[in-house]
Amino acid sequence: MADPWLTIIGIGEDGLAGLSEASRKALAEAETVFGGERHLALAGVTGRGRPWPVPFDAQSVLTCRGRPTAVLASGDPFWHGVGGSLAEQLQADEWVAHSAPSTFSFVAARLGWRLENVICLGLHAAPFERLVPHLARGAQVICLVRDGNAAGDLAKWLTDRGWGASPLWALAALGGPHEIVRQHRADSFVALPNERLIAVAFEARGSQGIARSSGLADDLFAHDGQITKRPMRALALSALAPRPGERLWDIGAGSGSISIEWALCGGTAIAIEASEDRVANIRSNIAAFGMSHRITVVAGGAPDALAGLETPDAVFIGGGMDAALFDAVWSRSAQGVRLVAHAVTLETEALLAGLQQRHGGDLMRVEIAHSGALGRYRSWEAARPVVQWSVSK
Repeated sequence: MADPWLTIIGIGEDGLAGLSEASRKALAEAETVFGGERHLALAGVTGRGRPWPVPFDAQSVLTCRGRPTAVLASGDPFWHGVGGSLAEQLQADEWVAHSAPSTFSFVAARLGWRLENVICLGLHAAPFERLVPHLARGAQVICLVRDGNAAGDLAKWLTDRGWGASPLWALAALGGPHEIVRQHRADSFVALPNERLIAVAFEARGSQGIARSSGLADDLFAHDGQITKRPMRALALSALAPRPGERLWDIGAGSGSISIEWALCGGTAIAIEASEDRVANIRSNIAAFGMSHRITVVAGGAPDALAGLETPDAVFIGGGMDAALFDAVWSRSAQGVRLVAHAVTLETEALLAGLQQRHGGDLMRVEIAHSGALGRYRSWEAARPVVQWSVSK
């Protein structure tokens, strides 16, 4: 590494005494030191100190490019910290980092939890719904939160969703002389407005959480009837084969159920829907599942709404497929894209049959019936058959 102008320093509650010699040297030589007010106080920085904006904005640091600069952050700056945000905008030879133990490490050490098994989340500025995919009986979770009021809000959020029996710990100033570790039950936690809490930890007890298999129950989603029903959704997701980091186009998204289950597998999705009422349902469902960071909603009809979108790894068309839409999707898709389309009308079924002859792939007709009352007895009530075409380009 040549001569980096920026040093990213993790600092703990023990202040300068806990810093390495390299960290103290960089701090002494820096013309400007960025950090939260608490970090600057721990390091004893006054005149050179510049409190960073909340939320953090890397541009304030980049204005010092080329001049000796230091950034102070809590613990490990690359675990829900500013380190990653800065490194993304810098060349490798521009910066060096000296990390300290993370808050997550301190919490696990205090509670005796195996850190490799713990879910660690930063909820300073993220909605509590970000927890939804992770909540399951026995799950151990550590959350970084803003303050004592936020800890109380989180405890109430858990209680309202059936997790009130969860043992919950409020932890502050870990590793320093004023360390606080307090245990509560989520449903009896009282907010501590004067505490500058760093972390809340809890062991989930109560509800079951959402299933990890494809094909979640339909009643988990807000919808007007325009939803890919659970059995067909499971078949569609199986054909779409979601993988972490991949992008889905969900065209005619309806309730957004396909996008949400795709995102729960670790991918990102673009939900495209023309109906304003259904767009509202999609946004509501995204918020409820804590997937706002993974799903983008495009209000508009395809193919026009496809213009300018990032190239997909997979495409789902739940209905309304026609030749023009297929041509638009196919022409915008890279080699290897996976396309899954459903048809319930004879006209669309005929289109899919013709496309399968030209492009290959699998064509499947699915007929499902559910039991229902027939007088004093029961009988089968058949749903409309669905034709599924799945193909890779």
